[in-house]
Amino acid sequence: MLKGLALTPPIVGRISIGKVVEKDGLRLPEKDDEFTITTQVQNREGWVNHPLDKSLRKTPETKLRSIPIRLMFDDPDLSLRANYTLFDRKTGRQMCVGNGETCKRLTGEGLKTLPCPTPDACELAIGGHCKPYGRLNVRIGDEDELGSFIFRTTGYNSIRTLSTRLKYFHAVSGGLLSTLPLELRLRGKSTSQSYRTPIYYVDLTVRAGMTLPAAVAAAIAQRDEWKALGFDQAALDEASRKGFAAGVFEESAEEVEGVLEEFYPEPTNTSDTGQQPAKAATGLADKLADKVLATSSAGGGTTRGAP
Repeated sequence: MLKGLALTPPIVGRISIGKVVEKDGLRLPEKDDEFTITTQVQNREGWVNHPLDKSLRKTPETKLRSIPIRLMFDDPDLSLRANYTLFDRKTGRQMCVGNGETCKRLTGEGLKTLPCPTPDACELAIGGHCKPYGRLNVRIGDEDELGSFIFRTTGYNSIRTLSTRLKYFHAVSGGLLSTLPLELRLRGKSTSQSYRTPIYYVDLTVRAGMTLPAAVAAAIAQRDEWKALGFDQAALDEASRKGFAAGVFEESAEEVEGVLEEFYPEPTNTSDTGQQPAKAATGLADKLADKVLATSSAGGGTTRGAP
């Protein structure tokens, strides 16, 4: 087996609540108020929709705001991996991944394990390019029981809500996350930072029309049936755990370009993009950021690093 290669859950499609659009010659992310389920194939118009995207809508005009899913694993930390992540925009490589306590960082001397003070307190994270980054793998339908659809997000609301729900469902079901009948649900809220306009995030609930006790009973029944057939969920969780640990970082080189485009867009001076215009380095934070970049370029070390 290849060393240093993370063995991640096989992906058969994507779940998103936004898309990348072209404005003034630039490709920029644009948020949406519904889910879109796509394949892993792109054409000139963007990602090609998966057949499930159409079948889950009551009519072609219906907005898709809930998706019935099952989780692949009983361990909540296997289904949702979330950490602070910083990418090198020039090479597309992940430079630093941390959890708020420690981080793995690529330096001029190789990979190092260092303290992670979170982006707010790390000078290498100045500029906002180190963000919380979450990946959730789920199953939709029964077409491929070991294949998954991946939802990627850098939103605090989605990461915090999904993390909490997974811990709660794991507790009340006795650890039977993989057999619980669940659904992803899109929710909206307004805040002062959003100027009272709705922002959307992803929640995890039991299936519509089911109570929590009924969902737990269904999970127990499903687990008993699978056990009788010889299905070993604990072994699957362990194989996945070892697979994630086999690599330095989770994303492969071919996936990084799409992640950067969707979640780490370059700032522009175009006022209608929703981005803040670039500004001169006048404050201490800006000067530190410029110093880090200048030092990195001159010394041949990391272009950026962050927890």
